[in-house]
Amino acid sequence: MAGHIPVIGLTGGIGTGKSTVTQMLADLGAAVIDADKVGHQIYLPEMPAWRELVASFGDGILNPDRTINRPALAKLVFADPEALRTLNRIVHPKMFDRMAELIADRRRQGGVPAIVIEAAVLIEANWTPLVDYVWVVVASEGVVIARLAKQRHLSPEQVRARLAAQLSTEERLKHAHVVIRNDGSLDDVRAEVQQAWDQLCRTDR
Repeated sequence: MAGHIPVIGLTGGIGTGKSTVTQMLADLGAAVIDADKVGHQIYLPEMPAWRELVASFGDGILNPDRTINRPALAKLVFADPEALRTLNRIVHPKMFDRMAELIADRRRQGGVPAIVIEAAVLIEANWTPLVDYVWVVVASEGVVIARLAKQRHLSPEQVRARLAAQLSTEERLKHAHVVIRNDGSLDDVRAEVQQAWDQLCRTDR
């Protein structure tokens, strides 16, 4: 579509290498929106999400400077499924709105061939309406375990517990327009990214 800057929603499970693929896309010229950074912004004191979080969870989630104590909040909600649902009901729609603003701003600026939203919970948070294409990064469980042992010093049991708590790869793949397999070397994944990028540029030019 002439003049249309496509938006890629890049997602995948823990340890699959989403950030590696995002950097490769940035190197190819894409503008990147990091959902984690957007989340940090909406947690700032006196923002609407901050007020709702304090109202829902109390002052115990605050640091002395009134910022959200994210580890304390995480510990609270991940031990309580209902609290996690409350957190997501507060945060996810506000992140959606902020990312929609960032996409619109970037499209007005122009000058990039594509926009990438890197978001681990793209599908679970119902953010797919923001994007034109869903790219899913996958890797075998053995590779993920080895990566997270090296990067985060997690045991295989800890990794498997985190994987079990996430959306399954099979469910993510139901939404995928592109699948990037990140099991091999950097050159291997770079070749996959380049191939998918070239196809995108042909489709959306």
